[in-house]
Amino acid sequence: MKLLLILLTLLIGSTVYADDTIYTDSNSTITSDGSMDTTINSPPPSAISPQISASNSDLCTVGVAGAVQTQILGISAGRTVRDMNCEKLKNAKTMYDMGMKVAAVSVMCQDERVFDAMMNAGTPCPKDGLVGDQARLAWDMEAVKDEIERDQNNVINRMFDENSETKIGLGVIFSTLAFLLLL
Repeated sequence: MKLLLILLTLLIGSTVYADDTIYTDSNSTITSDGSMDTTINSPPPSAISPQISASNSDLCTVGVAGAVQTQILGISAGRTVRDMNCEKLKNAKTMYDMGMKVAAVSVMCQDERVFDAMMNAGTPCPKDGLVGDQARLAWDMEAVKDEIERDQNNVINRMFDENSETKIGLGVIFSTLAFLLLL
């Protein structure tokens, strides 16, 4: 009986095996009509200005920085700028601390406001090693000398200001020379 069952299983299995071929035929056409949008989220461009810090320092400088950014190009720059008044004050203080009081006052007198204040107070700024009344006399003599030079220079200026014919003549001469130089 067992033998018959095995033979029957082999017969049925071989028959099914012989008819196991599958044929497929397909024709397909795909048509697509549409648009596609792409959104990219990215951080904006940035120009970061340099940080120039001069706090808690014994320097007479000030930091200046700036930046400009467009959609295409970004530029940043920075630099330090000397504070001349700060340097003058530090120099005067250092000289005073070293015992050079006249030199310290002389450094401060380079500022016109301090010079005028000293003259108005009756204590003129030192001049060429002179102090007190001798310094006042030296400053007054220099002021007279500067006024004489200014008056001598004004003679030439007045000559050009008063005589308009001279101005026209000089204008013609200079324009002719300039024209000849360009040829």
